[in-house]
Amino acid sequence: MDKQTNILKRFVIYMAVLTFVMFTVWAFIKSFKNRPPGDYHTEVCDNRLKDKEYEKALKAANTALEKTPNHRGAIMCKALIFISKKEYPKAVDELNYLISFLENNVEDDDKTGIGTLAAAYANRGIVKDREKKYEEALEDYIKALGIDHVAVAGPGLGTIILNYKFKSSSVKERALYLNEQLQLPIEERVLSIKELDEGQVMHKPGKL
Repeated sequence: MDKQTNILKRFVIYMAVLTFVMFTVWAFIKSFKNRPPGDYHTEVCDNRLKDKEYEKALKAANTALEKTPNHRGAIMCKALIFISKKEYPKAVDELNYLISFLENNVEDDDKTGIGTLAAAYANRGIVKDREKKYEEALEDYIKALGIDHVAVAGPGLGTIILNYKFKSSSVKERALYLNEQLQLPIEERVLSIKELDEGQVMHKPGKL
């Protein structure tokens, strides 16, 4: 009787484990199938971007956009490529388009979309900062913080695409600093600090 009981217990345990494994596999397959077309190539873009393989990254982003026009992750990835290559006018074009698209389409309960919009403003602010358009940069930083201050809180929550060696300022810190300096007479302003400017990182929510 004890032997039969042990066999039954083992059978129940095996079936429970098998059920769990099959459920996990099914959930994975379902989530993979339900992914919007273009997600895979956007991930490829992100990975190539991290490796500084910009042409391969751009090709992947364009493929994602062919599959899903207005794929917000692919548009953001293209913008980050152009920022990395210091092709700022192209980057601003992508960010302007992304901002306009999201402002017209993002839903109030779409936290990732809202975070992406904040990141787009923050990244455009960084570009304007680098172009020494400090008043415009400050406006974008303030806008980003007002939309989702958590999404642009600092490097830990963004995608770091620069191998920086220096302490980086967050969007909030940079905005406060710019605001303070812009209140001073022009001859007293110190709007660019190399050690901090070189440490600025782009922002991108983990899931787009």
